[in-house]
Amino acid sequence: MKVNIDMGAAARGAAAELDLEELLATRLLVQGNSGSGKSHLLRRLLEQSAPWVQQCIIDPEGDFVTLADRFGHQVVDAARTEAELTRIAGRVREHRVSVVLNLEGLDVEQQMRAAAAFLGGMFDAERDHWYPVLVVVDEAQLFAPAVAGEVSDEARKLSLGAMTNLMCRGRKRGLAGVIATQRLAKLAKNVAAEASNFLMGRTFLDIDMARAADLLGMDRRQAEQFRDLARGHFVALGPALSRRPLPITIGAVETSARSSSPKLTPLPEAPEDASDLIFTPGPDETSPILRKQPPKPIPTADLLAQLSRPKPAPEPVAEPVFAIIDEAEREAGIDTVLREIIEDPDAAFRSDAVLYQDFLVRCRIRRVPGEPLPLSGFRRRLAVARAGVDERSGGEAWTTALSLSEALPDDLQGVFLMIARAAVNKDPSPSDATLARAYGTHSARRARRLLSYFEERGLLVVRTDFHGRRVLAFPDLNCETAPGHPDAPDEAQRDAAE
Repeated sequence: MKVNIDMGAAARGAAAELDLEELLATRLLVQGNSGSGKSHLLRRLLEQSAPWVQQCIIDPEGDFVTLADRFGHQVVDAARTEAELTRIAGRVREHRVSVVLNLEGLDVEQQMRAAAAFLGGMFDAERDHWYPVLVVVDEAQLFAPAVAGEVSDEARKLSLGAMTNLMCRGRKRGLAGVIATQRLAKLAKNVAAEASNFLMGRTFLDIDMARAADLLGMDRRQAEQFRDLARGHFVALGPALSRRPLPITIGAVETSARSSSPKLTPLPEAPEDASDLIFTPGPDETSPILRKQPPKPIPTADLLAQLSRPKPAPEPVAEPVFAIIDEAEREAGIDTVLREIIEDPDAAFRSDAVLYQDFLVRCRIRRVPGEPLPLSGFRRRLAVARAGVDERSGGEAWTTALSLSEALPDDLQGVFLMIARAAVNKDPSPSDATLARAYGTHSARRARRLLSYFEERGLLVVRTDFHGRRVLAFPDLNCETAPGHPDAPDEAQRDAAE
């Protein structure tokens, strides 16, 4: 069904229409400096498309909650646990309810975690509930930053992974991302690159104007026009908007934001008792806290008497209110989930953030008891699992290999442990293709650089026998691999193909 959304006016009074069905398949990116009219544009799009498609708005400032009174959106307060937000998102998709996730009042890291949990719940919904949803993310640079900021690395990766899933893999699940940002330079490139429709508003920095012009297929001389755009004026391009750059003016909206641009108002006349008004506390204000006097010194005899008293008997340990978690059952469940992930032939080429989201979903499906592993613990367990040896077993050489791997970056631990396992078991040296798969790449040259990196760190020695086969020796483990040809095919990928 073809539905055209009226976004306002184009050149010469023509209507600026947006093909909603095409938008659901190709996604939209909006850029504009603060005050350029991005929120007004998003509100116009949401109001015009509300009768036709389910909507989900990730609202960091609480500006879009006013849609609830006019269009029936449900406001979800984000001041909840991440697990609760994930379950709510699943029910939102099941019952096809338009919602506004209100993140107002949370700090930046809490907003990132809440948005990641909610988007993850929508992304992981059951296949029967993959109905079309317009997912609008305002201030997208907060949730998909191009560089690390003051928030923790774990929160940034969770949020970035959720945004990447929305823009890269969400289309097949019915999720159509509409993201708005103040600056393209602040937005992660892999998130921005998935949009096929663009609405570029006023911007002043040369780097942002150049990127906007490049996305719209304009030359650098035409990029200067982005400085002169008025509030609410944008240049549109994309299969859902126009095949050529088209200046448009966004139309009026029915609802308004709770916050607005500041307006100048005249100052009141200065009162004569201004000093009393400022420094005298009002009747409803609490009285100032009085500084406490220091306690009187205790005599030495009393201190000695207190120290000589016998210690009271310890209180009996109270019975736990909740059932004690069986750690063996929990570890067995985690090991099972990790094996399922590793058996997927495409898992080696996915990022840790994506695999961690998959891990959490599988743990919920298998009802693994206890708190889920943190991202750092998951990376460590995944690296050991990929090596094929249990971290809690193995001989002295394997224990030494585990200790050496802790000093390496997270993405290199799995490769090092896989080579160490081959040396401990006297297996042939892994080929370049096998090393590349373990590192998550298809480049054999990059795999050889990994061996050079390990050799520079003094962890192993690479030598070649008289038949041109490679041997990897570990001085600290007092063992080495059997000879193996570096150009041999990856046996894991060959077995999967067969």
